[in-house]
Amino acid sequence: MKVSALYPGTFDPITNGHTDLVRRALRLFDEVVLAVAANPKKQPLFALDERVELARVALSGVERVRVIGFGNLLIDLVRAQGAQVILRGLRAVSDFEFEFQLAGMNRRLAPEIETVFMAPSEQEMFISASLVKEVASLGGDVSAFVHPRIAAALKGKFG
Repeated sequence: MKVSALYPGTFDPITNGHTDLVRRALRLFDEVVLAVAANPKKQPLFALDERVELARVALSGVERVRVIGFGNLLIDLVRAQGAQVILRGLRAVSDFEFEFQLAGMNRRLAPEIETVFMAPSEQEMFISASLVKEVASLGGDVSAFVHPRIAAALKGKFG
C-alpha cells in the first residue's frame, strides 16, 4: 500500500528546516504533498502563488514530492489528495500544545487520517519562517537558512 503524507503550512517562506523535514519524511512515506495554505489571517509576506513557486524551487530535484496551494479545510484537502497522514513539524515544546489541539480536531473530523509529528534536524531546529523574515527585514544574511532564490526574494521584498 502506498502511503502518502500531506505536510500543510503557510511556508512564508519555506526554510531549510521545512525542506529537511520533507526529505526525512520521504524515508517513511512513499510521497509527500507539501500543501501551502492561503491563510490570510496570518497576513503573509508572500502571496500564495509566490509561496507555492518558492516551495517548488526549494524542493526542485527532490523526487516523490508535490507542492500545491490550498484554501479549504485541511481534512477535505487530505482526502482529495488521497493522503493517509498529516505531517507536522515540532521545533520546540511550545509548538506541541497547539499542534496537539489541531491533531485532536483533525482526528475527530477524520478518524481514518493519522497525524505524525517530526522534529527537524538539530542544525535546523531553531529556524522559523518568522525569524528568517525578521532577520531579512533588518538587512541580515539569511542565506544559511533558506534556498538562495528565497533569500533573493526576501531581499526583493525588504529592499
